[in-house]
Amino acid sequence: MSFASEVKAELCRIPVGGRTLAVAECCGVMLFCHTFTPREIRVVTASRAFSERLPKLIRRASGAAVPEAVPAGGRFALSLTEPETLARIFSALDIDTTRALSHHINLGLLEEPGCSEAFLRGAFLAGGSVTDPAKSYHLELSTAHYSVSRECAALLSEMGFPPREITRGGNYLLYYKKSEIIEDLLSTIGATTCAMRVMAAKVEKSMTNSINRKVNCDAANVDKTVAAAQAQLEAIRRIDREYGLDTLPEPLQQAALLRFANPEVSLTDLARLSYPPVSRSTLSYRLKKLMEYGQ
Repeated sequence: MSFASEVKAELCRIPVGGRTLAVAECCGVMLFCHTFTPREIRVVTASRAFSERLPKLIRRASGAAVPEAVPAGGRFALSLTEPETLARIFSALDIDTTRALSHHINLGLLEEPGCSEAFLRGAFLAGGSVTDPAKSYHLELSTAHYSVSRECAALLSEMGFPPREITRGGNYLLYYKKSEIIEDLLSTIGATTCAMRVMAAKVEKSMTNSINRKVNCDAANVDKTVAAAQAQLEAIRRIDREYGLDTLPEPLQQAALLRFANPEVSLTDLARLSYPPVSRSTLSYRLKKLMEYGQ
């Protein structure tokens, strides 16, 4: 099951509320579904949970008895064409079908507490999608109606979720790319468990990136240590070959022999191995002098 399907399944576990909330959610479904005209309402979804919720939702909102959604090419489709059923639904949504139908969000249906959230829940169930947070962050709402998209953007902004807007294939999309907003929006519409998964995925990615940075940093430091040690060994061999190590002052002789015996040890560890022990800066100075002599 995709993450989007999990979100919709969680939303559908929320009981269909009283008529006011059901009307608000139904309004979101209709304005973001496949077809919403006075002659046909058609809702197509890949979510079995949503397909099973639809008849209950519409019945609670309008009193109309509607059939179950039917499988259609790997999806589920609910098609309503019966005039009396359509009339009941349009009446419940306070839409006058005797005039040319203009798709708008009826804000009067969203005045009661919880109704804006119910509307957005319906909009997401019918026209929403969200990517797996383990891969990327992207949530969108898609509708075929420009006015609905603009009005929904205003509603979301008023609720603290200002979206970005684009068009794709004749549809109008509102979308988000920030994990924090996606978390909060999912929680607001009722998918709190899935919102926590987005949060957990973000934490995991952050930890993974932190570990990778540390590993890369450690690897780079190891490479630098090895490269520096090799250069020091070459200088020591050159001094031994051309002058002999016994010509060096005793502290430099000890540093040379210590490095020769421990070619891959870091400068800090090499200082600890010195006898008597010396500071890292002291050993660094001695090795630099060896490099100068061995040029």
